[in-house]
Amino acid sequence: MPPANSNTGELVKLKIISFKDATYDQKDKEFNVMFNPQEYTLKYNIDSDSSQGMGTSGSDQTFKKITPEDLSLEFMIDGTGATGEVVNVPNKVIEFLDVTYNYKGDEHRPRYLRISWGTLVFKCVLKSASVKYTLFKPDGTPIRAKLNTTFGQFKEDELRAAEESDSSPDLTHRRTVQDGDTLPLMCYRIYGDSKYYLQVAAANGLTNFRNLEAGQEIYFPPLTD
Repeated sequence: MPPANSNTGELVKLKIISFKDATYDQKDKEFNVMFNPQEYTLKYNIDSDSSQGMGTSGSDQTFKKITPEDLSLEFMIDGTGATGEVVNVPNKVIEFLDVTYNYKGDEHRPRYLRISWGTLVFKCVLKSASVKYTLFKPDGTPIRAKLNTTFGQFKEDELRAAEESDSSPDLTHRRTVQDGDTLPLMCYRIYGDSKYYLQVAAANGLTNFRNLEAGQEIYFPPLTD
């Protein structure tokens, strides 16, 4: 079911908010979807080196780094008035692109975005968007469109550098919980083994490690057997 406000039961719409800079302090523009997506996909990427040495019959997948996550979602814009809300579909598409795609003039780069819906909170930039027009007026004006989008996770320079540094264990092992994360899964990503989740729970003072909240920061300490 679509996310609802836990206090009022009111339907909560997915929001895409742009910000003026990488600090995410100053809100710039906002786009609210007409219809919440039926699903979304979070893709976790691991960068490995699979180069094969001369005279060998195979190659070892050597870990290099965990790369930023991708979020893919699909949503629709409807201008038929069937829902009681009449919108101009081409203008609504332009509104979406203005928030997510068009360059921010003073920085000459795409805008910094935050997508929020229910437990999903995702800092990102737009990687790709395709618009498929599926219904038209007799004069050819689109009255329905389907948007397929992919967003790439954004991490502040300090955090990204720390996570990529083998010499900074304290910073390397700080992670922000994303929707769908569990403590055993996060331990597996960090340590290569999920069995350390009880140690991590104790280090963070977690009494209920099964219910992590999106946006929560978890500290992963050096391992002690």
